[in-house]
Amino acid sequence: MEPIISFKNFSFQYNAQKNPTLKDINLDIYPGEKILICGASGSGKSTLGNCINGLIPFSLNGKMEGQLIVDGIQTKDSSIFELSTRVGTVLQDPDGQFVGLTVAEDIAFALENDCVEQGEMNRQILEAAKKVSIENRMHNAPYDLSGGQKQRVSMAGVIVDDVKILLFDEPLANLDPYTGKTAIELIDLIKKQTDTTVIIIEHRIEDVLWEKVDRIILMDDGKIVSDTRPEELLRSDLLKKYGIREPLYLTQLKYSGVDVNEVEGVDNIKELKLTDDDKKKIRNWYEAQFTPEKINDNDYILEVENVDFSYEDSEQILFDISFKIRKGEMLAIVGKNGAGKSTLCKVVCGFEKNNKGKIIFNGEDISDRSIRARASHIGYVMQNPNQMISQPMIFDEVAMGIRNTGLSEEQIKEKVYDTLKICGLYEFRNWPISALSFGQKKRVTIASILVMGPEVVILDEPTAGQDFRHYTDIMEFLKELNKKGITIILVTHDMHLMLEYTDRSIVFADGRVVADDSGSAVLCDPELVEKAALKETSLFRIANEVGIDDPVDFVDCFINYDRKERESGN
Repeated sequence: MEPIISFKNFSFQYNAQKNPTLKDINLDIYPGEKILICGASGSGKSTLGNCINGLIPFSLNGKMEGQLIVDGIQTKDSSIFELSTRVGTVLQDPDGQFVGLTVAEDIAFALENDCVEQGEMNRQILEAAKKVSIENRMHNAPYDLSGGQKQRVSMAGVIVDDVKILLFDEPLANLDPYTGKTAIELIDLIKKQTDTTVIIIEHRIEDVLWEKVDRIILMDDGKIVSDTRPEELLRSDLLKKYGIREPLYLTQLKYSGVDVNEVEGVDNIKELKLTDDDKKKIRNWYEAQFTPEKINDNDYILEVENVDFSYEDSEQILFDISFKIRKGEMLAIVGKNGAGKSTLCKVVCGFEKNNKGKIIFNGEDISDRSIRARASHIGYVMQNPNQMISQPMIFDEVAMGIRNTGLSEEQIKEKVYDTLKICGLYEFRNWPISALSFGQKKRVTIASILVMGPEVVILDEPTAGQDFRHYTDIMEFLKELNKKGITIILVTHDMHLMLEYTDRSIVFADGRVVADDSGSAVLCDPELVEKAALKETSLFRIANEVGIDDPVDFVDCFINYDRKERESGN
């Protein structure tokens, strides 16, 4: 069988860079295969995808060497339009892909370009919409839909053109856990219905492997370091070596002394088959653990009492929200897209005014205080650092919040330098923002909040789009801030983050708090997981599989053991 995509001694170097991003790529992908391309940030995986769909070289310029053939076409001799009829791309941000005023118009875009007859066009639009279960939203504006619905529209828009290759660029990046799981199931369904060649670019391996893939391409420093079946990669040490998080259930098996080379179905938690001896090893490991409960008995620093909120002339967003946070906690706020998590944070910070209830800080009602007055106590860090940064230089960005506060220039300089040292940015103090990586920009935004001296910092999706190495860097940095006494609130879709780093979780669903418990208790409650659009941890499945009576305690044991292993450098 001839490959549908073939790289031969292929390299690519962006015009703005000194060194190639892709180096000597040799890769064949065959019709009907389902491929996962993974790697740490900067490994070249997205660049590889952009070569396949024609963004390189027709939109992103650079020097190509070697050969790339897509569906029989030499890409360098083709055009981005010709490649778009063969490769359909679904971006991680669907908003950047919409062109129609309604769902139906957006799906129809490719057909209109092909001058398809009206009746045939309507038939194909409806057929594509049904494949992704969005046919009941045809007259809605795409921007009014939920994150998961938007992604379904994007999928319909590419499969309607009957492309042979579907390319998904980090499809899980902006989705809540349940919607992410549904997206992976939907991609698998489309693959089976159409026998399309599917390529998924993603670093969240465990989430992608909820459904089977044929091969995993692992990249590092612009090279392919592994091209093999999922079970072979998972049984090796390559994921850890190249900074990718392996599935939690796999780590658990290794900690328990189970030989993963002998385990059947190791590449899919739903098909994992453990022997009686394996189960005994896991139970013995669990029984050997003892983790004393950590109790925070500090005073409450932030209290939310019976808060309601609705935008003017709009339906209610928050309903009777109440919870308390103790000084020094690291707490997660989780729940599905549109549940009210970010809105609550805006109310707490004063960006929005609650209709009812109180916001209490250190025992005082601050509901009527200004944004500026609250900012000296409660800092808010947005998900995208580029939406917060307004100054060209790092020093000026961090200093901006404390200017016009009566401090002398020397005092401002001292406070900024001290904050930059805390954030690991002191050596970059005279650098322009444009020279920083995304993760470093994230730290600059945190520094610009910390310099104000807040006692509480709220971060919206602090690890979104970060690979495991950068995720760990950011979270370990936040953990160190937490040890200094700063209370940290994390709004997140990342269930691993919630388990590994937070003391407890406040769970939202439909504008209401539906749970306030430890992360392990939340993710071991199937009813709550479904209600809040979360995703149960694979450790819960393992606990049930081996007959452990208290899955919550089992998960807690794993998290504490894993933390000690990482801290010891193992």
